[in-house]
Amino acid sequence: MSGRRWWRIAAAGAGATTAAAVTASLVADRRVVRHRRAGARGADELGGLRGEERTVLTDDGIRLHAEVDEVAPYAGRSAKPAPTDPTIVFVHGYALSLDCWHFQRGYFRGKHRMVFYDQRSHGRSERSDNAHATIDQLGHDLDAVLRELVPEGPVLLVGHSMGGMSIMAFAEHHRAAFDERVVGVGLVSTTAGGLKTHHVLGRLVPEQVGAQLAPRLVAGLALVPGVVDRVRRRGSNLGFVMAEQLAFGGDVPPSYVEFVDNMLASTSFEVLAQFFPNFDTLDKFAVLGAFAEVPTLILTGTKDVMTSVELSRRMAKLVPTATLVECPGAGHMVILERKDKVNAALAELVTAALDPRAERVS
Repeated sequence: MSGRRWWRIAAAGAGATTAAAVTASLVADRRVVRHRRAGARGADELGGLRGEERTVLTDDGIRLHAEVDEVAPYAGRSAKPAPTDPTIVFVHGYALSLDCWHFQRGYFRGKHRMVFYDQRSHGRSERSDNAHATIDQLGHDLDAVLRELVPEGPVLLVGHSMGGMSIMAFAEHHRAAFDERVVGVGLVSTTAGGLKTHHVLGRLVPEQVGAQLAPRLVAGLALVPGVVDRVRRRGSNLGFVMAEQLAFGGDVPPSYVEFVDNMLASTSFEVLAQFFPNFDTLDKFAVLGAFAEVPTLILTGTKDVMTSVELSRRMAKLVPTATLVECPGAGHMVILERKDKVNAALAELVTAALDPRAERVS
């Protein structure tokens, strides 16, 4: 049998297996979805916090939507934050938006100046062309955000999933700015590399077949993005089930699932396909040396099916000064599922960043 014919048969079989698994899941979960949707009220309230809206122009001309939460308006203070008080910059993940930080935003509001922004092609930011839909470009975008919205003073960077990768790219390509200004880093549910995205498509697909199938499948679906987006439409059973299975490790309030589903459905499949090739080729492990110089938090859920706990442990070994926090039973959206533990860990990170900041930032 020729290699090409074998590939066609294997791909067809893998695709059929995956489709059958999804169909079975939907049939089995249909009643559960209906039941849980009845209790999903409140999803629209999540992500409802707003700040001063700003626009950041990237080096290739893309306008990024950003929001700034100043300290004084929310703390009842008349004085501005001290020059040495760090601004916390939150960087969201793949297919999400700045709204995903809802619980962290509420927790730190009034305590520290905060900056949130939608990464290119996500949320309310402008769409990128294919050539600039890369992790490295996201690092350059973060540099532009800092230059525009945090032109001086110390910075504490917190990234979830692809947002953590953006921070690593920033550290790689703007090392001087990183060394001079960053006083702490939080890497949440992310990795510097080692991803096998085809595992998300189905664990029944053989390793060799899946590694070739996943990028081809996404590329093929990208040819008919409208069809895919109709299937993924906001409020669909498929979207709800997939959000529940991929984003969370255990039972969570249905409003959390609906909230994530809404963000995912608002991100077009064209955007998903644009960024998808980055993940299997990502390798930023050599960059992690920069993080040993600042307080660093690496936080993950032990049931994360997107960026596994083993990847966080691997990063922690390369940054021996980092604090590794594992949340048992939590999934990829640990910032929602274990919000209290995440907030407490970030608060400790801020505290740890206070001592060395004066020495590193003039």
